Amino acid sequence: MEHFVVSARKYRPQTFKDVVGQQAITNTLLNAIENNHLAQALLFTGPRGVGKTTCARILAKMINSDGNEKEDEDFAFNIFELDAASNNSVDDIRNLTDQVRIPPQVGKYKVYIIDEVHMLSQAAFNAFLKTLEEPPKHCIFILATTEKHKIIPTILSRCQIFDFKRITVKDAKEYLKFIAQEQGIEAEDDALHIIAQKADGAMRDALSIFDRVVSFSGDKLTRHAVTENLNVLDYETYFTSTDLILGNKIPELLVQFNDTLSKGFDGHHYIAGLASHFRDLMVCQNELTIELLEVGDDIKIKYKEQARKAPYDFLLKGIELANDCDLKFKSSKNQRLLVELTLMQLASITFDGEKKNSKHYIIPASYFNKKGITPIPVTRPKIEEKSAIVAEPEPIKSKAPKTETSNPYQQNVVKIDLNSDSKRTSGLSLKSIRAKREHLIKQIEVVIDPNDLPTEQFTPEAFYAAWQAYTDLLNANGEKIMASILEMDKPKLKGTEIHMTFPNESLKIELERAQFPLMEHLKKTLRNFDLSLHINVNEQVAKQYAFSPHEKYEKLKEKNPNIELLRITFGLDI
Repeated sequence: MEHFVVSARKYRPQTFKDVVGQQAITNTLLNAIENNHLAQALLFTGPRGVGKTTCARILAKMINSDGNEKEDEDFAFNIFELDAASNNSVDDIRNLTDQVRIPPQVGKYKVYIIDEVHMLSQAAFNAFLKTLEEPPKHCIFILATTEKHKIIPTILSRCQIFDFKRITVKDAKEYLKFIAQEQGIEAEDDALHIIAQKADGAMRDALSIFDRVVSFSGDKLTRHAVTENLNVLDYETYFTSTDLILGNKIPELLVQFNDTLSKGFDGHHYIAGLASHFRDLMVCQNELTIELLEVGDDIKIKYKEQARKAPYDFLLKGIELANDCDLKFKSSKNQRLLVELTLMQLASITFDGEKKNSKHYIIPASYFNKKGITPIPVTRPKIEEKSAIVAEPEPIKSKAPKTETSNPYQQNVVKIDLNSDSKRTSGLSLKSIRAKREHLIKQIEVVIDPNDLPTEQFTPEAFYAAWQAYTDLLNANGEKIMASILEMDKPKLKGTEIHMTFPNESLKIELERAQFPLMEHLKKTLRNFDLSLHINVNEQVAKQYAFSPHEKYEKLKEKNPNIELLRITFGLDI
């Protein structure tokens, strides 16, 4: 077996032009060399695998070149690399400072590259300070680190700092395409894009992944092979999931999630990827942000097509639900159920099913006007004390004659010919009345004009009495919390508007949830359906409540002044 050289070493850049994604830094170093403006202490900092050590070696080679050396000259005698992770003691730094005094035998400069410099001990840093600040003219120090914050400020102040950035997905993909062509490998654009994304900004990681996938798939690199080897979810999974969510197909969505888990993928990975997919769809909906979508050209077309189907409100709510599931995943005891519940909630966002109307006693006439239906007005008959049957409307003229009867309970009942061959029941029985009522509900739509609802005048005293009666009813039923909320502020009447003020948003939300039975009680008791509740939040109101013992005592004294006499008589303390 022949010796194999990994791509990260085989294609390591030999000049600044070959360095990927660090043009600002390489241009600065080139200008510094040309203008003889290079500092004697440099600090290269940034994430792993972005070219810090590579740039240090290229710089060391360039400053020693005079144009007369051989092409394969590497100036090995002039370049010293020290791994500070294993040589971090004071003695190691002292040995280094002793070597610094000796001038180079070949070339102009001796270059010391200290990698992972943040691993040096505090004493080693202090021993290095003087030499770093005033090194010999023939010596240049290049420090490299991934954690600049761990280096003491006195070292940072003596160095010229270069911050290396992460390699973009686009730059990493282009470099991988170049290497694939060099090796004669046929690679799909989407496959290289997935490798670049998986590398997370590190070129060395991208090359390592590339070598691994090539070993798996051979000379033809496909997207399917990459996703299978790297154990990442394919774009198609999220496209299918989103289509099922938009179609409100909950069973199929849960089956697809189960198939994803059976392939060895983690539920946390799936839901986090779904949130990212929603983000990418939202990015596609605006021409200004579409450049933020880091995918291949073929996949970008699919994103644009699905973005047209997904409303903006749906994507915003979907990201919120998926992100909330992501945050709760690690602390959940039943993680699969958590993801499944989130998927069901996502599939219900765009569900246009039957919704309950809070004002069930009114069907606005405008609804029927839009449908092209002429509403039939219904007059409310007067209910006598002896009447035990609710009056039925007469919107349909029956061909059957009315049966004369002396029964007073039948005076407002309309008899309808059902045109059926089935056996008819007697119009005098309760069963027949119930059958006719059910038939009317099925055959006609009854419209109650809001103007026919009672809007009688009432006094403030009657209103407060009705309010207190509802509070007493809550106490009697054991709903102490809601009763105390209603007693916190005295309602203020402005015509038919009821205004209440609370010190925080939580109390407002609690009352808003329980306002419907309250308003129903008030409207029926006062016979005025124009009443409306308005809840405000004023944090200054909180100051009115008593918290300290003295404040509580003053409140008690306002309710019963005799408590002061009791305190004085017995010499009590507050």
